Amino acid sequence: MIALDTNLIVYAHRPDTPFHAAAARVLEQLAESPYSWAIPWPCVHEFLSVVTGPAFGKAATPLAVALEAIRQIVAHPRCVTLAETEGHFELLAALCQRANLHGGAIHDARIAALCISHGVEELWSCDRDFQRFPDVRVRNPLIPSVHEPLPDTTSAYSPKAAPHRTRHRAMPTQTSQAAHRRR
Repeated sequence: MIALDTNLIVYAHRPDTPFHAAAARVLEQLAESPYSWAIPWPCVHEFLSVVTGPAFGKAATPLAVALEAIRQIVAHPRCVTLAETEGHFELLAALCQRANLHGGAIHDARIAALCISHGVEELWSCDRDFQRFPDVRVRNPLIPSVHEPLPDTTSAYSPKAAPHRTRHRAMPTQTSQAAHRRR
């Protein structure tokens, strides 16, 4: 299952953000997919805080509009919301201690813990801070891999302006495992 981080939901919602078109396409592709996808509840809370708060000044999204946007997303039949489960605190504590976190970084650890406990295969985010959690595979879907077609160049997408891609360890293949054994 794929989980979405706050930044992609914000970009898809706000047409005045530089990555709106690309993020909206990402959400549309997930919605059209036959597979389940997820949003951690803390990302819902953060979305509401960001789009209705001072970051957008006088152009902030009205609360009623932001709530309706989230209602529509979580009402999707294949959208799963991720909440804390039994043992969440111990997993959160372990992630925080291993990465020596404090302050706002603990929010990212909370999202990472939710993804781990719910078996999320990949967290889609533009935030490189998730590199602190090696147990969470992270991908920036706004930057296509070499295995994907390039986006339409007539869109608002610009590789120079694209948000940072988080590096993640590729799953080892039989070929790479054999090559490693020969070294």
